[in-house]
Amino acid sequence: MGNGDSRVRGIAARAGGWSARHRWAAVGIWVLFVVLAMGLGSAAGRVDVKESDQLKGETHTAAKIIEEAGIDEPAGETVLVQAKDAGVRATDAEFKAAVTAVMDAVEGTGKVTDVTSPYDTQTISKDGRSALVQFDMRGEADTAGERVEPVLKAVEGVQKEHESLRIEEIGGASMMKTFDDAFGDDFQKAEYSAVPVALGILLIAFGALVAALVPVALAITAIMATMGLMGVVSHVMPMSDTANSVMLLVGLAVGVDYCLFYLRREREEREAGRDAQTALRVAAATSGRAIIVSGVTVCVAMAGMLFTGLAEFEAMGLASLMVVAVAMVGSVTVLPALLSLLGERVEKGRIPFLHKAMQRRAARNNGESRFWTAVLRQVLARPLVSVLVAAGALLAIAAPAIGMKTQNLTLDQEFGDSLPIVQTYNRVNDAFPGGSEPAEVVVKAKDINSPEVTNAIAAFKERAISSGASRGPVEIKLHDAQNIAFVYVPLVGGSDLDKAGASLEKLRDDVRPATLGKVDGVQAPISGQVAGSHDFNDQLAGAVVPVFAFVVVFAFLLMLLSFRSLTIAVTSIVLNLLSVGAAYGILVAVFQHGWGASVVGAEGVGAIITWLPLFLFVILFGLSMDYHVFVVSRIREARMRGRTTKDAIQHGVVTTAGVVTSAAVIMVAVFAIFGTLSMQSMKQMGVGLAAAVLIDATIIRGVLLPAVMALLGERNWYLPKWLHRMPDLTHDESSEAIVRPSARDDEGEPVRV
Repeated sequence: MGNGDSRVRGIAARAGGWSARHRWAAVGIWVLFVVLAMGLGSAAGRVDVKESDQLKGETHTAAKIIEEAGIDEPAGETVLVQAKDAGVRATDAEFKAAVTAVMDAVEGTGKVTDVTSPYDTQTISKDGRSALVQFDMRGEADTAGERVEPVLKAVEGVQKEHESLRIEEIGGASMMKTFDDAFGDDFQKAEYSAVPVALGILLIAFGALVAALVPVALAITAIMATMGLMGVVSHVMPMSDTANSVMLLVGLAVGVDYCLFYLRREREEREAGRDAQTALRVAAATSGRAIIVSGVTVCVAMAGMLFTGLAEFEAMGLASLMVVAVAMVGSVTVLPALLSLLGERVEKGRIPFLHKAMQRRAARNNGESRFWTAVLRQVLARPLVSVLVAAGALLAIAAPAIGMKTQNLTLDQEFGDSLPIVQTYNRVNDAFPGGSEPAEVVVKAKDINSPEVTNAIAAFKERAISSGASRGPVEIKLHDAQNIAFVYVPLVGGSDLDKAGASLEKLRDDVRPATLGKVDGVQAPISGQVAGSHDFNDQLAGAVVPVFAFVVVFAFLLMLLSFRSLTIAVTSIVLNLLSVGAAYGILVAVFQHGWGASVVGAEGVGAIITWLPLFLFVILFGLSMDYHVFVVSRIREARMRGRTTKDAIQHGVVTTAGVVTSAAVIMVAVFAIFGTLSMQSMKQMGVGLAAAVLIDATIIRGVLLPAVMALLGERNWYLPKWLHRMPDLTHDESSEAIVRPSARDDEGEPVRV
């Protein structure tokens, strides 16, 4: 037995010990931190990502020119007037009367400006059956959806008077309103339902209301504090609504998980006969350490998003990193204080039948999972067969990912045919290819009205059509005071993004250099929806290698430092990559190939949204470390206490199986909620995350990890001599775990045996 001075103690043990001794101070500091963070965030206000900062490349250049010129582009709207009968033409009297009625009706609302007739702008389809009335909404484009309803009603009124024609409105404002009406509450409902779902699962896991409420309360306060911090940080790195939603998702998942790990260990130690104070210190030194290692690893993974150069990704990465860090700190500081204050009252609000069943099960199985004990018996008896079967199954699941097709989803892919406006979008694209999403050329010159510039714009317009990139009509809007012109070019290919992308490249690489490119002092970046997608994809593709390399290398180094084992560091990376690969395979099988797509409402999507693979990699690589660190820490702890490697593996897996299962069920349930949303991009994210976590907590941690470790035996703890000088971050896991309750130092703390 050593004395107090010889005891090696780490940050988690020290934090837990201080917190347990200064209970009210720890709780007070946490509450003060949350209140201050929220207050500062509220006072500072949140700065959101500007459109001009969303992307690099030409899209960024164009947005910057518009922003610096002080031009507020209005939300453009279009009314499609289309003959239902093949014999009716735009030149017919009834058709002309309907066009006039549409123009009068929308002008009469007082909400629009610059209403143009298709007979003036030549926006009449080749077959003569369709025409477009175009106008702009008054006021700011960002809020146009809130003002468009009277205009939509006016157009509906004209439709009722001309039933032989199809009269439908589409545009930025009408789409904004339609989607807000249909899906605006969708995401919010998912976020709100995530908390009761997590609480319900925790009630089943603990069988007591107070024990279930503690992790949820800490996760929510961590989220609240992070929301405040996001407001402050946004003045340096702008945030967004998407970043906020991802932060809520990640914060709830890891916040609940970390508390669950800690609380379960403290309960386990008390059930084993420890007094409350000793049980807390053991939990601090073991689960507390695992939480810190896991939290730092997750933070490093989230930091990978900062290397994309994409403002939205950077915001998501930083917001996720902050909430994980806050949840981690809360779990190892205020949680011990709360548990110390509550004492036996943590069992208050017992659900009778659940609590009794749990007690009977714990007494019968000595705190170990009966199911996983049976599984482990088979796995450890035949480790090689288990590795081959489990790894083979995961590789088979991952196989479809080889043919992954990524793209920015079109409107009908994202929302299906559930909304009438999607059908309008398709009709406009059929009649006027690319008309609903034209390329926008922002021409900036010293004198926009000089003959040289005017001739170059005219030549660009003519060549855009003659080159086959557009079928017209090409529209030009001049802003004389700012010496800027907007040239709107409908791209051949329309909603077919591959073909529209080829038309865009023709404009950028051929048409522009031959016309506008020959005039000195003229800038002419090409933006628009298709160009934005193209530039986003290019930038994302360039970020894949650095992000993957950063996350993998730093996760490897953290595992190496935390477990002082080259073998464990390597296997953790390989197993995580298998988990991510399996998630990719499921995504491709369901959303691209349509296998079982009807079950999740994903028929006919045919592609994975561009940003998802990188996003999933970062999130999953971080989150899967939760379970890995927790399980391997328990195995190493058992090994350090003198068990054989095989016995340590069995002990580590079966004693952590309950908490890992509970944590995984919470994560799967929360992520699956997002899989029920109407937007395919959110559905893909939810299904991908839920499937990966489920695979990770079962096949990976329950079968593959113990089988691989059993095969490796003592080689699990291999560390080359030349690495022995690196920092030792392993001490916490056993220093406080091996204690005699009666042995105390001068401060009244347990002494290491």
